[in-house]
Amino acid sequence: MNRLVIIKGGGDLATGIAHRLFRSGFDILITEIAKPTVIRRTVSFANAVFEGQMEVEGITAFHVQPSDVEKCLMERSIPVVVDPACNIAARLKPWGLVDAILAKKNTGTSMGDAAVVVGVGPGFSAGADVHRVVETMRGHDLGRVILQGAAYPNTGIPGDIGGYTKERLVSAPCNGIFSPEKKIGDFVAAGAVLGYVDGVEVLASIDGILRGLLYPGLPVTLNMKIGDIDPRAKAEHCWTISDK
Repeated sequence: MNRLVIIKGGGDLATGIAHRLFRSGFDILITEIAKPTVIRRTVSFANAVFEGQMEVEGITAFHVQPSDVEKCLMERSIPVVVDPACNIAARLKPWGLVDAILAKKNTGTSMGDAAVVVGVGPGFSAGADVHRVVETMRGHDLGRVILQGAAYPNTGIPGDIGGYTKERLVSAPCNGIFSPEKKIGDFVAAGAVLGYVDGVEVLASIDGILRGLLYPGLPVTLNMKIGDIDPRAKAEHCWTISDK
């Protein structure tokens, strides 16, 4: 049986999906962009694009060239390839494909891409462009498999953690290049300087653990999400897969 599943995107939610499917015996291949803008890098296989390899809860993913994918799969590892258009799917003909880019819209995934095609979050319609949709909104329906129709639309308001929603997020104050002063896992106080964007300070708005932070040196745009503060202040959460 063909047990290859391609996952488009290697962020924290995509990594949780990849981890569970890999543990269940599937072969996993992740496709990414050249400079992933993942925030929770310590639990994101996409970080392998920057570091060469990335281990999350005992499973390691390796950044490889498309020509080395089969070798990596044979070694029972997870290959990560830079292939934004997922062109490799035409060659490998996977059994399953999961679009976990979380673009809030369908960027080109269709039911013809594999025998089983799953869309994660809003932007997909089960029965129309994918076979199934997985709900990503926090709350009662998080993780629910939708057999017909779409996930809840994006509200633009982050989920509540410890009584905070949008306050948890760290956003770019302007266009430019991001340079961090703190690292994931650090405790930060409200008002602390987390980094700079072209010399402009990036400040924490609440106390907590810096749960996510954009990779150093990446270009950002005004109001782009570049960090995540967890007011629960449990550093161990930074290195384990979670609901969101």
